[in-house]
Amino acid sequence: MGKPANAWMGMQKKKWSLMVLALFSLSTAMVFFMRTAFDSCNANTSSSFEEGRDRASELVHSAGRAGSGGPSPLDFMKSKLVLLVSHELSLSGGPLLLMELAFLLRGVGAEVVWITNQKPEEADEVIYSLENKMLDRGVQVFPAKGQKAIDTALKADLVVLNTAVAGKWLDAVLKENVPRVLPKVLWWIHEMRGHYFKVEYVKHLPFVAGAMIDSHTTAEYWKNRTQERLGIKMPDTYVVHLGNSKELMEVAEDSVSRRVLREHVRESLGVRNEDLLFAIINSVSRGKGQDLFLRSFHESLQIIKEKKLQVPSMHAVVVGSDMSKQTKFETELRNFVIEKKIQDRVHFVNKTLTVAPYLAAIDVLVQNSQARGECFGRITIEAMAFQLPVLGTAAGGTMEIVVNGTTGLLHPVGKEGTTSLKNNIVKLATHVERRLTMGKKGYERVKERFLEPHMAQRIALVLREVLQKAKSRTNS
Repeated sequence: MGKPANAWMGMQKKKWSLMVLALFSLSTAMVFFMRTAFDSCNANTSSSFEEGRDRASELVHSAGRAGSGGPSPLDFMKSKLVLLVSHELSLSGGPLLLMELAFLLRGVGAEVVWITNQKPEEADEVIYSLENKMLDRGVQVFPAKGQKAIDTALKADLVVLNTAVAGKWLDAVLKENVPRVLPKVLWWIHEMRGHYFKVEYVKHLPFVAGAMIDSHTTAEYWKNRTQERLGIKMPDTYVVHLGNSKELMEVAEDSVSRRVLREHVRESLGVRNEDLLFAIINSVSRGKGQDLFLRSFHESLQIIKEKKLQVPSMHAVVVGSDMSKQTKFETELRNFVIEKKIQDRVHFVNKTLTVAPYLAAIDVLVQNSQARGECFGRITIEAMAFQLPVLGTAAGGTMEIVVNGTTGLLHPVGKEGTTSLKNNIVKLATHVERRLTMGKKGYERVKERFLEPHMAQRIALVLREVLQKAKSRTNS
């Protein structure tokens, strides 16, 4: 009786794994890397960022009332024509966020048209897949150039430019029609790096209806930088933090799904259930700090060994690898692992849309973005939904998500931050209760302000105001 029963249980377990993983391949496509954005603030920079912060509590509570079961705060967009212009279509945060907005608008009956400004001439599997995902949801996909694009921009009630680079589309395609379209443009900016501050990208920025930015830190940076470097003024600017999708929250709150995914991923990595996993989930690049994380991780192993601390076997997981590109940086990471003889402790996982299985499998998320940090960092609130503590850099939007000492621990950017990160890894490795408490506090914070209804409420406030401005400018 024992063997047949065990075999049956094994079959059921595999069946569950396949079902759940299949679900993820369909439902969590909106999140890898930033995967990417809305804290409850609708801050107008022309009046002050502090005013926006003061309104946070009010907006959070109103968003909560607009939760599941009630009318959508975006219902007023029904039958509106919205043109979404993305600089590219890829698995990066900006395009995926714009797709998410497209689906929210389609859900309330808006007519949505998508344009990708930069597309490779050769066939691209990712673009094909994402375009078909949009077509399946009723989003129309038009070529970036031509009369059809111009006519749509002129007829649209709202035009959303996604990222600073998308600004190049205006002059290249609309040409003499640019002034007619600018009054109804909402510019959604995600970039934090200085090389995006070029006049050719953002010269029309002062004349659009508004700019929407993912964090207060980034909004302040853009305000100062555009004025100091380019001599131009930002339009009315709205800070809109992101929220977790309903699909992701359903999985995060389903103990059976989490357990199945945890077992499946850990088995694939060759680690035990009791092992302790620290993961960094970002595209592998120097700006995301995987090198500094691995250095801190290696040093934490040395401390634990020297002090003979009693902790489970520790592992580092790097999700976002892509050796097919043979980048110098990724080669450096792998050589470091070999040099330090920690191949059995470090696991590289290829880029994927389905990060939820890894969030279910790990114990701590490391958000180690360098320089100015993440504009927001969608993966951070996703990890908190899975009750994971976050070890993050004290920079960018991460500081607006993680409450230091409560939902995670922050450390400085740069090489000087490796010591703090090393110590924080050891702290969470040796204090199980602290780790679990931080995870629960993070989950509570997500429930309070980082859900899709919160996001829909906040973006609705922005869209309503932008539409009113566009209407008044058109009539004047």
